[in-house]
Amino acid sequence: MATDSLFERVWKVAARVPRGRVTTYGAIARALGSPGAARTVGWAMRAAPARLKLPCHRVITATGELSPEDVFGGPGVQRLLLEDEGVAFNAQGGVDMKRHLWIP
Repeated sequence: MATDSLFERVWKVAARVPRGRVTTYGAIARALGSPGAARTVGWAMRAAPARLKLPCHRVITATGELSPEDVFGGPGVQRLLLEDEGVAFNAQGGVDMKRHLWIP
């Protein structure tokens, strides 16, 4: 029986993040039983095949920071995608985690 790679398991969790919510690299890592693997989750998200149509923009840092601007094709793209889903940002420019955090 074949088992899913860690990246594939990350993508399955990321696919479940509801519209208007965000999760963190660390939350995904913990959900997969690998609490120290947040960086690996980030690598998996960056490597996600476009054909999967994952909501990668919904995976952010634990402090509410967004990905580097080049990841989504330019400045402000990730923020626009999240705002289009109703995600609110705080005065520092991070996601309002109290309102929008989803824990898998």
